[in-house]
Amino acid sequence: MESIPDNFLGLPERYSAYAAAHFAVLPIPYDSTTSFQVGTRHGPRAIITASQQVELFDDELGDEFHTAGIVTLPPLAPNMAGPEQQLDDVFTAARKVTKDGKFLLALGGEHSITSGLVRAVRQRHKSLCVLQVDAHADLRDEWEGTPFSHACVMRRIVDMGVPIVQVGIRNYSREEHQFMKRRHLAPITAWHVNAKADWMRQALEGLTDDVYVTIDIDGFDPAFAPGTGTPEPGGLHWFHVAQLLRQVAEQKRIVAADIVEVMPIPGSMQTEFLAAKLAYKLIAYVQRGRK
Repeated sequence: MESIPDNFLGLPERYSAYAAAHFAVLPIPYDSTTSFQVGTRHGPRAIITASQQVELFDDELGDEFHTAGIVTLPPLAPNMAGPEQQLDDVFTAARKVTKDGKFLLALGGEHSITSGLVRAVRQRHKSLCVLQVDAHADLRDEWEGTPFSHACVMRRIVDMGVPIVQVGIRNYSREEHQFMKRRHLAPITAWHVNAKADWMRQALEGLTDDVYVTIDIDGFDPAFAPGTGTPEPGGLHWFHVAQLLRQVAEQKRIVAADIVEVMPIPGSMQTEFLAAKLAYKLIAYVQRGRK
């Protein structure tokens, strides 16, 4: 009896071997700084399992895109010495992938991992910017005793001098609001997306040529992605995010990405399947842009 390979999309060896793969999926099952519901450490495994039911033919683009090669790397072990040490491990693992010329697609896990990933990718792409799809600004300087919390991840990226464009934001603190004003940051809020037709143009104009995409699954409305630790009402729809990614891939160059904060709900595969299909959709858009 033929079995499904236990990797992203369930791909056979000829499409999932490291040497020839253009894309590398890195699972990072870490959630030690989550501050509401825990369980995002199980997200990467759930996304990979769900991906094995995703059709390889993309009905929007009319082609298959797995043939570029997609390797699934072993999960990165959590470092319980602390979040700073964990981010150093994330940086080391990501740097190996990017030095080998792979497109890095990380699966979280909590959002704190993104700063380590961006630090590694920036070594290869000096003019990097970050496109963040998220419900939360994640611009706190410190949260619950650490500056490396998931609630601080975009603050750490701004501290690196990396430009950011935030889309779907609909929850942030006074501290974060004041920081945005000082640094002239203007998030494209979910209210803006809902009310104004120019939101996608505004997002694109804020990006440099090389784009790192980070997608916190709570950027989606919880009606579409309920499996997350910090759900916020009034979020983005599937087509909002898909159309944004397509435009970015066509007009800029997406060089790496992550999808984070999936917290599986027992008995429901809705969120992890959305994340899995989104990951393959992102690969399709990037690969189509390369062609």
